[in-house]
Amino acid sequence: MKKQTIWILTILMAITFVGLLCIQIFYMKNIVQIRYEQFSQGVRQSLVGTVMHLEQDEARHFLEDDVQQVQAATVQPLGGVKYSFTTISGLEADLNIKGSPGEISKLQSTGLASHYETAQEAYKNRYLYQKGVLDDVILSIMSKASSRPIHERADSARISSYLRAELDTLGLRMPFEFSVVNHAGTTLYKSAGYHPATAGSDYVFVQTLFPNDGASPRNYLKVYFPTKSDYIFSSISFMVPAFAFTLILLIIFVFTIIVAFRQKKLTEMKNDFINNMTHEFKTPISSISLAAQMLNDATVRKSPTMLQQISTVINDETKRLRFQVEKVLQMSMFDRQKATLKIEQADANAIIYNIVNTFKLKVEKYGGSIEANLDAMDAIVDVDEMHFTNVIFNLLDNAVKYRSEERPLHLTVGSRDLPDERLEISVADNGIGIRRDDLKKIFEKFYRVSTGNRHDVKGFGLGLAYVKKMITELGGDITVESEYNSGTKFIIILPLSKN
Repeated sequence: MKKQTIWILTILMAITFVGLLCIQIFYMKNIVQIRYEQFSQGVRQSLVGTVMHLEQDEARHFLEDDVQQVQAATVQPLGGVKYSFTTISGLEADLNIKGSPGEISKLQSTGLASHYETAQEAYKNRYLYQKGVLDDVILSIMSKASSRPIHERADSARISSYLRAELDTLGLRMPFEFSVVNHAGTTLYKSAGYHPATAGSDYVFVQTLFPNDGASPRNYLKVYFPTKSDYIFSSISFMVPAFAFTLILLIIFVFTIIVAFRQKKLTEMKNDFINNMTHEFKTPISSISLAAQMLNDATVRKSPTMLQQISTVINDETKRLRFQVEKVLQMSMFDRQKATLKIEQADANAIIYNIVNTFKLKVEKYGGSIEANLDAMDAIVDVDEMHFTNVIFNLLDNAVKYRSEERPLHLTVGSRDLPDERLEISVADNGIGIRRDDLKKIFEKFYRVSTGNRHDVKGFGLGLAYVKKMITELGGDITVESEYNSGTKFIIILPLSKN
């Protein structure tokens, strides 16, 4: 599959997943908002209903006292003769008259007309009297009610009962706590579970108590719902699994795309590796083949000097070919979880010194120099000597490959002691350096740093990956410092031998 096709599919899938997540989030947000508005409206309606019940209780309290007094003062000893009549406005009434039989007979003899007028006048007077009495009662309630203590007008038990009933009626069956505060914000009394410090503004609802008291100081009822969030978000609980599954699918999709790109990159690297390997093998094989053909010439066989030269070429090219084969075989180590190493105590300074002496000829061949600053006093480490030697050789070989054409090659290999029984080994050069983008990838398998227009740098992209794996297997760490066109420095840190 082409890289462009993968990118197009990636973008389309990404847009699809992002759109799906946005729709789900928007839908959940709307549900929560509607649920919150319904909850707030229901609570406010319940608070208003609670306050109305308290006002009715207070009016009933005063009416029961005052009406009893009114009834005691206005009951008349009427009876004996009962008259039923209807007023002009359509009101029906009964009139009972008690008295001596003579007076009753005199009243009856006056006729129906005079009886109607007398009854109508009596009904009017009684209505006006009762209206005045009720007005006095209402004025008494208004003047006396606001002066009563708030705990008498609205006690805790009645508030809790009325509020519970109102909330249950609206389907808000959830726990609540409340308090009553005055106009200054001082708490007059509260329920046991009400804690203003932990009650946020979104969890508290406020309602004025007895709002018709006039200019008297106000008292307020504050209601706190500790499980408000659970109640509101319970409406979207069914959306959580869907959102989770979508998120899991998105993660799997991202992981799949990353793996696809890595596999494509790995395939390209393997193709480059095969091309490089073919080229690397072709040169020594051609040289050996040419030398073999020369040996078939009788003239060459008669010259000891020519035989010596051909033997040297065959020997050198065979070593080169064997070295390339060993590099290819190193690939198998990257597929193992644990490399098979022969760990022994070794003096790192001695190993490095021998490597420098051996490598000096190759460096001088290119007109360069190599310097060893082995300052570590304790350099005994637990390593596999063969692999440790290969690590240093790889780093020095890279320094020669990536030398600068503008200045003579100069290599520095050093060692020094570190705290906590550690040894630092450094390999520095003044070569072309490594770009910052490449620094993050140089230890990856098959990765090769671009060398611009240079075509003499050959390899499989395994050297630094091999170095990284070996140092890690030996319990150490390796880092790199480099600036483009200024050189590179590799730093290896190994633990000292405990024995």
